[in-house]
Amino acid sequence: MLLKLYIRHFAIIRELEVSFGPKLNIITGETGAGKSILMDALSLLLGERADASSLPANKTKCIIEGTFSATDHKVKSLLQQWEVDEGTEMVIRRELLAGGKSRGFINDTPVNLSMMKELGGLLVDQHQQFDGQGLTSESFQRSVVDAIADNAKLLQQLQGVFKKLTEMRTLYNQLLQEQKDAEKERDYHSFLLEELEGLNLKERELEELDEELKTLSNAENIQSVLLAVSSLLNDGEQPLVQQLKIINNQLQQIESVYPASENIRNRIKSVHIELEDIAGDIERLSDTVTHQPERMEWINERLSVGYRLLKKHGVQSTEQLITIREDLTTKLDKLQHTSGTLDKLKLEMDALEKDALIVATEISERRKKCIDALMKNVNTLLKRVGMPNARLKVAIEPGTLQEHGTDSVKFLFNANVGSKETEVAYEVLGKVASGGELSRLMLSIKSLVAGKLQLPTLVFDEIDTGISGEAAKQVALVMEEMSASHQLIAITHQPQIAAKAQSHYYVFKQMKENTVEANIRLLTPEERVTIIAQMLSGEKPSAAAIENAKEMMSVM
Repeated sequence: MLLKLYIRHFAIIRELEVSFGPKLNIITGETGAGKSILMDALSLLLGERADASSLPANKTKCIIEGTFSATDHKVKSLLQQWEVDEGTEMVIRRELLAGGKSRGFINDTPVNLSMMKELGGLLVDQHQQFDGQGLTSESFQRSVVDAIADNAKLLQQLQGVFKKLTEMRTLYNQLLQEQKDAEKERDYHSFLLEELEGLNLKERELEELDEELKTLSNAENIQSVLLAVSSLLNDGEQPLVQQLKIINNQLQQIESVYPASENIRNRIKSVHIELEDIAGDIERLSDTVTHQPERMEWINERLSVGYRLLKKHGVQSTEQLITIREDLTTKLDKLQHTSGTLDKLKLEMDALEKDALIVATEISERRKKCIDALMKNVNTLLKRVGMPNARLKVAIEPGTLQEHGTDSVKFLFNANVGSKETEVAYEVLGKVASGGELSRLMLSIKSLVAGKLQLPTLVFDEIDTGISGEAAKQVALVMEEMSASHQLIAITHQPQIAAKAQSHYYVFKQMKENTVEANIRLLTPEERVTIIAQMLSGEKPSAAAIENAKEMMSVM
């Protein structure tokens, strides 16, 4: 509910503040007094873009501020989502500068325009002349039918199933695309894996084979050197091993008379033992190093394949090739696993879609059952509000499964059916209904579903255009009925509607410091009589007009 509206430096408004009542709030005033400016200011507060002509011409800042009750759970949920401070009341503020810059705040927390618009949609349902305010949109038309059909619980159930189905479809399509992408490269990856598996490399194999090839390529020279060294150690005229043995024996002869030589002799003995071992190892090594042409040919062939794969994959070691082999194996295994996952997902999706269609079918049946009553009630209300020849027709056609069901809901309209309804073609609502007709049609529909749709504050700007007399009286009665459970704010030129106000506001112009300014005030009961009388007979109402105004206020 809109509790208070504050405006400063907007169009011809210098500064004003108005508090609204909880039921039917009526705004009247002479043409051009500034009534629609109030609606424009409210639109800016609800996230609409500013018209440059309404902004201040100097550096003065325009401020529009609205205070709302914030008890609706959807509003609270949105504030929590945006991490905005909560309370029983909520203040929305819009600031505009002459240059076109704009800032928005909710409870002093900065917000962007889209956030203000989203929140505004939960707070105010603003209907202006030539603005269907959603009436021509299929989503609103469908929500009207569902409200009459009491489909809320079924729709909630369907939306839950459809959300799971949508998430599953998204995952399925993602996996399917991955599979398609992998399929394109499957043969190539299989070929690469076949090459690597054919080589069947072990850890450090290429590096070790390279070392072995170097040894085999130099086998004769290596063997020659080893034999020469072995000869120096064990053979020849003065082999080193034998020389050390002689030295050891000589030192042993003086050891008893010169104990200090024992340490030297022991060291010589250790060297002698070590050289004997070395000589044995050299001899064994020389036996293993032989020229092996067949082995060299095999190694060369294997290294050739290995080096080619290193170059092909842009790597430099056996370990990296093994890693690539493992990755390719994983990719191909995953592709096979994905096929199984896709099959499982498809079965689950089919089951969910079946469940969704069951609920959607029930929703559709309930819609079809209620449309006759809906059309009858709306058309009856249209007669009441001055459109006796107008008819609304609701068409429900089958469509694809969506979160709202499988139906396409369309409101068709003809303003001049008369007595030959079967011969007159109905057209899509937005194509044939005028602004005034849309206004009264919207009022009729909203009066039927306001409670069920939990509509927010309803704002009507000159909904009474083109009507008078009994039709205006009926519009007033419909608005009064709606205001029993909803806050309504309406601009009107009709005394019949003004007489129904629980709170009646008067917009007027005044000269202040050589400038025309618009302002607003809440009328007292006595002032209301005068204003309604003026609406009936002119600026200087007669006694009869005043009595008529009093009668209208008391009767209505």
